Amino acid sequence: MNISFLKGGKVMNKKLMMGVTALFMSVVLVACSGSDDTAPNNDADIKNDSSENMENNGESDSTDETDNSDMDMDPSSSGEVPDDLDEAEDPNYPVNSEAEIKADHMEGMEGAVATIEGAYDTIAYAVTYTPTDGEEKVENHKWVIHEEIEDAKEEPYNQGDEVVLEADHMEGMEGATAEVDSAEDTTVYMVSYEDTDNGEKVENHKWVIEDELSPVE
Repeated sequence: MNISFLKGGKVMNKKLMMGVTALFMSVVLVACSGSDDTAPNNDADIKNDSSENMENNGESDSTDETDNSDMDMDPSSSGEVPDDLDEAEDPNYPVNSEAEIKADHMEGMEGAVATIEGAYDTIAYAVTYTPTDGEEKVENHKWVIHEEIEDAKEEPYNQGDEVVLEADHMEGMEGATAEVDSAEDTTVYMVSYEDTDNGEKVENHKWVIEDELSPVE
């Protein structure tokens, strides 16, 4: 047997094995390198998608809040009052006089100069109720007067009493069951004024009580 041939074969086999191993390592390195290159892009895409979703959700939430604010009170009225409502004999602010509104029942009211359209002696109630049209509960609404309560008894209602409203100051108010939060034996005023925010005319607003008005300076 030729010993040099055997040695030569072993050398060739060893070189072949080394070549195959080197080729395999090259393939592995290329594959790993490819994964590293693409990973950051995938992460960036995920982050971009998340940011877009958050922005879209933010826009949606903002729209919902705006829609919910549409249930604000309509400040004007027809000027009609209950038939059994007694006019005040000697009010501090007579009809057609002016007074400054200190109440903030709604935006654009506080600080407005009002013209007195009517003055009446009665009981004014702050009430909490759930509107009949499915809107959210309205808390401490000011004001509903004694004559705007369904089948009202002669005596004033007390805090915690349950009543049914006949007033229609807001949508869903008339016919709603309410809880009395507080009661004021006072003169109530129906007033017209110019909204201090948008300049629009508010006519025959119901109601402002005596303590919520002050003389015009």
